[in-house]
Amino acid sequence: MRVCDLIDGKSPFISLEFFPPKEREAWPAFFEVVDKLKVLDPLFASVTYGAGGGTQANTLEIATRMKRDHGIEPLTHLTSVGASAEKLDNFLESLGKADIDNVLALRGDPPRGVADFDFSAQEFKHASDLIEYICARYPDLCVGGAAYPEPHCESPSIKSDLDMVHLKVRKGAKFLVTQMFFDNRMYFDYVERLKLMGADVPVIPGVMPLLSLKSAKFILSLCGAAIPGKFLSALERAHEEGGDDAVYALGIDYATKQAQELIDGGAPGVHLYTLNRADAVLEIGKNLNI
Repeated sequence: MRVCDLIDGKSPFISLEFFPPKEREAWPAFFEVVDKLKVLDPLFASVTYGAGGGTQANTLEIATRMKRDHGIEPLTHLTSVGASAEKLDNFLESLGKADIDNVLALRGDPPRGVADFDFSAQEFKHASDLIEYICARYPDLCVGGAAYPEPHCESPSIKSDLDMVHLKVRKGAKFLVTQMFFDNRMYFDYVERLKLMGADVPVIPGVMPLLSLKSAKFILSLCGAAIPGKFLSALERAHEEGGDDAVYALGIDYATKQAQELIDGGAPGVHLYTLNRADAVLEIGKNLNI
C-alpha cells in the first residue's frame, strides 16, 4: 500500500521510525520491539538507511520482514550519497520484488571519516534529484521527502530552505516527514508557508521524546534542533532533583502533549522516533486521543 493513499484514508494517525541494528544478533530483540509497537496500529514505519551504504542491505531485509512477517507497511529511506543510477535501480527493483511501495528520498549525511566530503561531486547532488529520478522511472512508488521546521543547518536562510522543500514537492514528493522539533509554532508556521508557495502535501511532524539529559544533548548536537528555554531548564532541574528517572517522566509528558497539540491543530498524524525502544513510544501512543 502507498503511504500517500493510506494518509488519505486515515487521519490522524501514528507512524514510527526504526533504524536497522548493525549486528544480526540484535535482530530478534529488534523485532520484539516491532511486535510490541503493533498495538499502536501505526499507519506505516520508516526504516533508515546508512550513510554511504552502511546499512542499505539491512534496510531492505528489515523492511521486507516488517511487512511480510509483522503486518506493518514499511517506508524505506534512500539516500543519494554515494549513489549511482545503477545502485539506485538495483535497490528500487528489489523493493518491487518485495512488494514495498514507499520510499523516503534523502540526500543523506557524509560518510563517516571522510573529511571535506564534496556533495557537488555526487551523481545525485540533492534529495530533489533523487526524487525526480525515482518518480520518472518508478511512477508506481510513493515518494516522500524530508522537511525542516527549523532551517537545515546548511541552509543560508529560511526562504532558501523552504524553496528546496518546495522543489522536492514539484519534483514529485507526495508527502513530507519533518526532522524533530520541540516548538509546535514552528511546525504550523512552516506548513502555512509551504501552502502559500503551492506545496500543499501532507507534512507529518516528527516527535522524539527526550529520555535523559545526556541523550538529549547528544541527539540535539547531531540534528541542530533547538529546545525551548523553559523546557531545557525543566530538564536540567529534573535531572538535578531526580536523575534520569525524572528526566524520563518529563520527556514523556512533553512529547505526549506536543503530539496531541499537533494532532488537535490539524497535523495529519505524528511520526514517533522510536530509537528502537518500545516502552516510551507505547506510553506516548496509548495516551494520545486519536
